[in-house]
Amino acid sequence: MNNKEFVAELAQQTGYSQDDTQKLVRKVIDAMITEFEDGEVVAIPNFGTFEVKKRMERVVVNPTTKKRQLVPPKLILGFRPVAAVKEKLKNGGDAV
Repeated sequence: MNNKEFVAELAQQTGYSQDDTQKLVRKVIDAMITEFEDGEVVAIPNFGTFEVKKRMERVVVNPTTKKRQLVPPKLILGFRPVAAVKEKLKNGGDAV
């Protein structure tokens, strides 16, 4: 499902126009990004938790050339779904 399809489905379910729905989705994403930049955890009830984690620098070896390279530290976004979402996915999307 791409962004256009997602917004259309959400607009249909909520009764808002697609333009208003797109603005709302953008505002939610912008608010989440702001929290991530501040290092905060974003928890969405009945869905899961998004958390920014720091991956430490490490040395990797190119298997072809055997050359060692240093990979610098970086921030990654992690997601932990709630147990109900995990269970639903484990059951192939069937109702829990």
